[in-house]
Amino acid sequence: MPLRRLVMLRHGETVGNSSQRFHGSADVPLSDGGRAQMRAAARALSKAVFDLVVASPLRRSWEAARIVAGATPVRLEEGLREIDFGRWEGLTDAEIATRDPVLHREWRERAPGFEYPGGELRAEFRGRVMRAFERIEGSGAEGALVVVHKGVIRAIAERLLAKPLPDGVPDLACAVHLSRDASDAWRLREG
Repeated sequence: MPLRRLVMLRHGETVGNSSQRFHGSADVPLSDGGRAQMRAAARALSKAVFDLVVASPLRRSWEAARIVAGATPVRLEEGLREIDFGRWEGLTDAEIATRDPVLHREWRERAPGFEYPGGELRAEFRGRVMRAFERIEGSGAEGALVVVHKGVIRAIAERLLAKPLPDGVPDLACAVHLSRDASDAWRLREG
């Protein structure tokens, strides 16, 4: 049976303030506030049925998935790790703008060819993420909950929808809901 419903939930706030700092490959845990956000997300998703729950091996992801999934097993998928931001890891947007003004501007303007300095190449990241998604899609699950990182969610959603998500989406502890229509095309579902 093909995957029909996909809910991608971004983990909650971390000890390292992921709402403000670039924590890509850094393995930071959820903060108390982030765990509370995940309990609220679990309540919001309590009526949804998922055949499969998947998370990245980074602690903030699998810890969030465990909270939301309850008794459902969580499968870790190495390919769903967030991108490595290189020398921007752990910095705030303002710190990056001060230290790397030219690259920061190129990143904000979505300049063609932009890469994170010393980080993972964006094409390699997207390829890794989509290979992981193919494993989820081939799992036989009809509905999947994927609890991961902002960049991962955007990479999958933008590939499936063939268009970019609005800037900033998804925020911490927020979900992107996708479903397949009768023609097998993926659609962004409201709510």
